Amino acid sequence: MEILEGSFVAITGTSGSGKSTLLHILAGIDDATSGEVWINGIRTDRLSRDEKTVFRRKNIGLIYQFFNLVSVLTVAENIVLPATLDGKKSDAEKLKELMEKLHLEERKKHFPSELSGGQQQRVAIARAIYNKPLVVLADEPTGNLDSYNRIDVMNALMLLNKECNITVVMVTHDSELAAYADRVIKISDGKIVEDKERANND
Repeated sequence: MEILEGSFVAITGTSGSGKSTLLHILAGIDDATSGEVWINGIRTDRLSRDEKTVFRRKNIGLIYQFFNLVSVLTVAENIVLPATLDGKKSDAEKLKELMEKLHLEERKKHFPSELSGGQQQRVAIARAIYNKPLVVLADEPTGNLDSYNRIDVMNALMLLNKECNITVVMVTHDSELAAYADRVIKISDGKIVEDKERANND
């Protein structure tokens, strides 16, 4: 399987089909039993565990179903956390621009417990792309949200993909959400059974 830079790919399949495992292999969280994983010319499956951690922090944005925000940090602090972990000074201008894109500017000093589910997931998206990763991997990013917030989060992902040219690979079992993607890959029992480009995705 090859995923081109700047594309939006949905990986679908029933529960237990292997789609989340594939995403974790791409992220270097799980090890593949065979095959190779290449990201931007680097064979990541040959990296050590520590090297994978550093590579992931610098090149991959991860978004999970349950947000995984740090409860004692504000929205702004959660977003710049990747830079903080890298020992870098946060960029106020970049933070401001990102929060405006995701409509979070009025929530800057709020804590996760003071946000709706959709707002929390938008904070998680902002955190995932703060370091300008090569690719964003999203594992059921709307699975914990109501229908209104699901659309809100999907629109945010599409905005970042189209306007910022960020590659997005999203795992979902929901065909309606998969329709947001440019390409849909269906997996069954750990094997690709369908791979379709979407001709029109406006």
